[in-house]
Amino acid sequence: MSNQPDQIVPDSEHKGIMGLLPAVARPYALLARLDRPIGWWLLFWPCAWGVALAGGAIARWDLLLWLLLGSIAMRGAGCVYNDIVDRDLDRQVERTRSRPLASGALSVKAAWIWLVILCLIGLLVWSQINGTAKLVALGSLALVAAYPFMKRITWWPQAWLGMVFSWGALVGWLAIDPQFHWAMTLLYLGSIFWVIGYDTIYALQDREDDALVGIRSSALRLGENVRFGVLFCYLVALVSWATAFWTLRPQWLGVIALVPVALHLLWQVTTLKSGDGQDALAKFRSNRFAGFLMFLACLVLGQAG
Repeated sequence: MSNQPDQIVPDSEHKGIMGLLPAVARPYALLARLDRPIGWWLLFWPCAWGVALAGGAIARWDLLLWLLLGSIAMRGAGCVYNDIVDRDLDRQVERTRSRPLASGALSVKAAWIWLVILCLIGLLVWSQINGTAKLVALGSLALVAAYPFMKRITWWPQAWLGMVFSWGALVGWLAIDPQFHWAMTLLYLGSIFWVIGYDTIYALQDREDDALVGIRSSALRLGENVRFGVLFCYLVALVSWATAFWTLRPQWLGVIALVPVALHLLWQVTTLKSGDGQDALAKFRSNRFAGFLMFLACLVLGQAG
């Protein structure tokens, strides 16, 4: 791996940059998925939504930067932990067999040390939020620890991932307003279904290999009904978000603000080619933009009051 950039994980977004890293550093960067920023963007956006919908995006722009740093570090830590647990399975899947642990480019001991370093960065970010948000943030640890095992016991590991990747919506809101509000809960619920939808699209890449090695996923469970399943998840997400906006501020402004993200999600579903792994990957990555559109909607409503 240290000599040829083309040995880097196939779905890397930045093979050239990874190829320029020193050989000793490259496996660590790949293990934390630093070559694929889509993951930390998808973890960050629900955090930003919570901050924005609670009305704090402008006044607490510094908090958004802290949460972005935390998303990068903790997404990396989650990937390291996931690869430690899944290293034997990863060796059996074409897309993942070149990952640092599965390929032997990095030892398990080194991976654990790297995991601790990333968690310390996350701890620094955790120290920047208020007490209520800190307690809620800690509540996600059990979900994170259990996630790698979900694909072995349920056909819907994407639902568990939805709870994990959406947790930031609660933390972001409570970091601005430590009081419970139904809008916060509905924002979180909608985010869960958004994650289920886009991760089902992502899982389309591995359906054949997953079926062979016994990994379960919503993409396998839905079979030929993947497009309908993703559409259903996105509709539930949009209805949840619209209800959250209406609960917070009963004005049509909120519903109108959701139109751009609704159109983008509809585009994903209507143009999805379920048998084309490259198209599935492109549609999955486009959710970085969907998250930004949702952030703008939350910003509009959060600042309207």
